This record gives sequence, C-alpha cells and structure tokens, in this order.
Amino acid sequence: MSLWQELNTAGRAVAIGLLAGIAVLISSLVLYILPSSHIAYSDQGAAVLETGAFTAPSPRPPVIRKKTPEAVKGIYMTACIAGTPSLRGRILETIKGTGINSIVIDIKDYTGTLVYDFPGVRGPRGRGCRIVDLPSFIADLHKKDIYAIARVTVFQDPLYADAHPALAVQSAANPGKPWVDRNGLAYIDPNSRDFWDYITSIAKGAYEIGFDEINFDYIRFPSDGDTEDMMFNMPSGLSRVDVMTEFFGYLDSELRPSGIVTSADIFGQTTVNRDDMGIGQVLESVLPYFDYVAPMNYPSHYISGFMGYDNPASKPYEIIKGTMVTAVERTLAASSSIDKLRPWLQAFDMGADYTPEMVHAQVRGVHDAGLDSWMLWDAANRYKREAL
Repeated sequence: MSLWQELNTAGRAVAIGLLAGIAVLISSLVLYILPSSHIAYSDQGAAVLETGAFTAPSPRPPVIRKKTPEAVKGIYMTACIAGTPSLRGRILETIKGTGINSIVIDIKDYTGTLVYDFPGVRGPRGRGCRIVDLPSFIADLHKKDIYAIARVTVFQDPLYADAHPALAVQSAANPGKPWVDRNGLAYIDPNSRDFWDYITSIAKGAYEIGFDEINFDYIRFPSDGDTEDMMFNMPSGLSRVDVMTEFFGYLDSELRPSGIVTSADIFGQTTVNRDDMGIGQVLESVLPYFDYVAPMNYPSHYISGFMGYDNPASKPYEIIKGTMVTAVERTLAASSSIDKLRPWLQAFDMGADYTPEMVHAQVRGVHDAGLDSWMLWDAANRYKREAL
C-alpha cells in the first residue's frame, strides 16, 4: 500500500495544500530570478514570459480621451522617467498647480525602441526603457486633467535599420552598410514606403490605448555627420521637399479619417529660412498636413550673429518673439491658422544657464508674437517648479 493510500481524507487535504503552496513558491521564485529582459508585456500590460507562459491578463482601462486644450502648456517626459512610477510621480508633483496641462511622452525613442506592445504593431522591440503600465498611466494623467501626447521619433531609427539594412540611408564609402551620424546612429531612408506603414501602425496603436495626440519628430533627412557620404533611393525628379511632403500627406491620409490629432516637430530655423536646409522641411509644406506644428525654437541652437546677437542663447525673449512673429506672418500668408503654431522652448542649459526667468522670457516672447501654446524641452527632465 502506498503512502497516499495510507493517508486519511484530512491528511490528503493537508498534503494537497502543501504541494500547492510549494508550486506557488517555485513559480514566484522563477519569476523573481529571471532577468527583466526575458519579460515582455501583452497589449493589456500583463507580463508575458518569452517561453510562452502568461500571468493573468489585466484589462486596459476604458479610453476616455481629452480634447486638445485651447492653450497647450506642456513638458517633455522620457520613456525612462515615464516607466518609473516614483520618478514620474515627482514630475507630476512638480507641475501640480503650475498651469502645465500637457505632457509629451516618448513612445518610440531615438534608439527605435517601442516602449509598449502597441496593438497592431509588428517590428523590433529594442532594449530601451519600457512603460509597462502605459494605458493606466495615460488614464491617470486624464484624471489629473493632463493632455497626453505620444512622441514618435521617425526616421532616426538604428534599431529598424539594423533589422532592415536595405531600407536605411546608405554609406557611399562603405557599400552595403548604413550611414551613421556623428553619434553613430543610423537613419531610415525617407523614401522607404514600407517604413511609412510601420510609423502609421505605431500612431494608430498609441491612439487606441488612449493617447490624445501623436507627435512626430525627426521627420526629415539627416543633417548631423558626414552628409557627403549619404546615399538615398531618391525617385527621379523628386526633391527632398517633395519626398517629405509626400510623407506628410501619407500620414494625414492614414490618420485623419480616424480622428487622430497630429503634430510635427520641425527645425526652429524653418521659421525664418525659405529653403529646406537640405533636410526637406519648409514651413509651408508642413502646415497643411498636421493639426499642430512645433518649431524647435531653442535660442541656443541659433548660430552666433543670428538676429545680430553674438550669443542668441542669452537673448531668449528676443529670439523667440522674433522667430515666431515671422512664423505667424508666413502661416497667415499660407492661409493657415496661427493656432497651429506651438513652439518648443528651451528649459535646459546650453549657451547660457537657463534660469526660470529665461524660461519666462521665452513664454512672453510666444505671447507677444500673438500665440498661446508652447512646450518645454529638457532631455534630462529636470524641470524647476519656479520656471513653470
């Protein structure tokens, strides 16, 4: 007779309980000791082991989108900060009661990493920061009356270039190899139509989980590095402006029917330059295809002598007002609404120590140019409450 047969009913119940407890303990230990790189996340945010084992799925919160504020006053948040509850909590506490009503969050960063498994998206995941509870975070922002904007870094994408080298900008000096910028980052050739589909799928997936707006950055030809070494699959007879304009039109045709609000980040210099500066961006060619256009008007990014100033970074009010007055004039001349203009402002130290007063000076420059909306950029996310 076996030991199991010898046990009475009560004894068997105790044994079953002990075995169940041991099983739960072993499962917990396995999950604990596995490295985080072995854990993915489902569309609902539930952990999914690469081996195929699933935790109990948790449903996404219902999507209740916010209307775009009449005057957007926003800040930028990296995926690493947004993916760490304690760090993002500090920023939310910092902006509380300041009038900041919008946050721009990386969902596809400069490495090409997607921060979340967006529904309908197929592509390389990357090893950058992830935001595993992204739908819940968006819902929490909405409860705090904060407008949620998803930022997509478009053609700068070393991850996708590594997975699809034939679609990357090519190096003339190294045939068959992607061109890289001065930071060693590869770009996708803006003529790569398959990549356009990938970008729109990300935008649609981000909108589906609750984002209010999709913001597109690096929507241009590369500019930083040995530009003489770049080779593109350029269709005959088309200029870089033509290619980018076709891309803008494609985004609009794919996203507008779904009611997706879009915005475009463009070089600050586009507010004053009439040429495309070799990157394919001209203000008038961007305006028709996006709900909002965000010139990156950081005073530190203008060269010495711009508007007559030796160090434009030290003249935040003058640079912002001067460039945005020109942008307003050109927007009106193009029969477009100036409400589309929403400049990025400098909240980081470069060219000068950017004090709260210098941030305030830029905001005054925006208002004195006849505009209401603006966003603050600091890649380190070290925002000072006094500046807000």
